Amino acid sequence: MMRFNRTIGAISVLSFDLDDTLYDNRPIIKAAVQAMLDYLTSLANWPHHDPHFWRDCRRAVQEQQPELEHDVSRWRQVALRFALNELGYEPSAVEQHATAAYQAFAEARSNIVVSDEVLNLLAELRQHFRLIAITNGNVEVARFNLRDQFEFVLQAGRDGQAKPAADLFIQASQRLQVAPQAILHIGDSLESDVQGANLAGCHSAWLRLSATHNGTYAGLPDAEISDVLQLRTLLTTR
Repeated sequence: MMRFNRTIGAISVLSFDLDDTLYDNRPIIKAAVQAMLDYLTSLANWPHHDPHFWRDCRRAVQEQQPELEHDVSRWRQVALRFALNELGYEPSAVEQHATAAYQAFAEARSNIVVSDEVLNLLAELRQHFRLIAITNGNVEVARFNLRDQFEFVLQAGRDGQAKPAADLFIQASQRLQVAPQAILHIGDSLESDVQGANLAGCHSAWLRLSATHNGTYAGLPDAEISDVLQLRTLLTTR
């Protein structure tokens, strides 16, 4: 499926979301969380009888510091320290175990192999467009085979507010020294990717991976595709 909702004018930059756009992130994040929990449940003080303890700690931190929603890495790190403090660990042990648990998460989080098909697509597109990435996630691109694929990667928290806030799109426009309308952002989320691009005045292409949409955003992307490889056709027929 490929559909145009609006005409896409002259563009010189392609901006990509990462998770679930260029690779399937579901098994990756599941494995990363499990690696973190494997470390935590190895601790003698961890409440093995309470399967909701970690979830409740994350929620408590979110309620206390709602701004952390814009920085998922920092949110996880703060929640780890909160949980360990709740369990009565001394400050030095809190730091030791929080660091180790987050490291277990981070290593598994970037255990990604992007397909040759996608890498070949990026190589082809790079002949005609500047490529960047804008992500709300905490994947470390330098750890896997998307390294050196983009001029730069902007990450929520580290670089600005999470999508759909316009921050990262505007920053990209300024850094590239192009108008926002020269950027086409491609992502799987209508709520964050399309809405954020639209708010910033960029073009948007929605990678629609499901027939249904359960979000609240009613705006339209400029184009819709069902497979990222359709960008080849999209960008030659616009």
